[in-house]
Amino acid sequence: MSMNLGRVVRLLSLTLALFLLMPAVASFAQTPVPPGPNTLTGPDVSNDQLLLQQLQGNLHGRVSIPDQKSAMLIQPEGQDWRALRDGTLKTVSAVVLLGMIAALVVFYVVRGKIRIDAGPSRRRIQRFNGMERFAHWITAASFLVLAVTGLNLVFGRWLLIPLLGPEAFATMTVYGKLAHNFLSFPFVLGIVLMLLIWVRHNIPNGGDIAWLKVAGGLFSKGKHPPAKKFNAGQKLIFWMVVAGGGVVAASGYVLLFPFAVTDIAGMQLAHLIHAVLSVLLIAGIIGHIYIGSIGMEGAFDAMGSGEVDVNWAREHHSLWLEEELRKGKVKSPAAIRGVPAE
Repeated sequence: MSMNLGRVVRLLSLTLALFLLMPAVASFAQTPVPPGPNTLTGPDVSNDQLLLQQLQGNLHGRVSIPDQKSAMLIQPEGQDWRALRDGTLKTVSAVVLLGMIAALVVFYVVRGKIRIDAGPSRRRIQRFNGMERFAHWITAASFLVLAVTGLNLVFGRWLLIPLLGPEAFATMTVYGKLAHNFLSFPFVLGIVLMLLIWVRHNIPNGGDIAWLKVAGGLFSKGKHPPAKKFNAGQKLIFWMVVAGGGVVAASGYVLLFPFAVTDIAGMQLAHLIHAVLSVLLIAGIIGHIYIGSIGMEGAFDAMGSGEVDVNWAREHHSLWLEEELRKGKVKSPAAIRGVPAE
């Protein structure tokens, strides 16, 4: 009996306390919050509008793990970055790349393949040795994979998922990401080798201005401005790859090792630099591949066998050819066939 009486007394006490606190709670709930400088007020402002307004700034939470960056729930700059990446950047990239391809198609239709005006001489001269070709091809091969896998991250969802399906696309993208990360190292190695081997041949000089004035004779049949081992166009490609590729690699490593050297804002900036320069580099290399393959007769031999036809060298690198002739480095047709000359 005494136990039941005690329970009744405690229940009555709790009821009385709640009854006394109710006016204070109601008064607190009706007290208006002082408006801030950017706070919407008025009878027509809904709770959803107030919530969206509060989400316009950085929204932090609280975490118990050491990495306090994970407490950032919403970052407005990140939304701006995503909108730029998925909107303007993707559109501009597509225009640049497709525009370069379209320009080359028009150029090929109008100009055709650039032939050796004097015809092949059947006399050969070494243009690049084995180490030079190794530096070129390790850079070229790794760059092609980097370009394809990088473009897949930008355009793959739109272009490939309808063709391959989401499962196949996901598998391909996972392995593509691994290739993109690890092949960056031989790409950098190739850049360093090319810089060490060719930098002395790629210092700009007065002859480059004359070459640029006539666009290297690309648009005029029979016009070939004199050039040394590398003409002005090749020098532009060289510095584009060495300097531009170096910045692309550096910004890529910032992304590969997140927050090792910068914060989230720096990561977003590194991504934009990486993307913009990569697209420009890909567009330039597309033009380089065109000239070095179907665009110009005899050009591929320079990086294929390492030897070029003497007439090709005379038309495109006459100053360099003169230096090599003085050194007696031209092979006769008999030497090419492997039989003694008469």
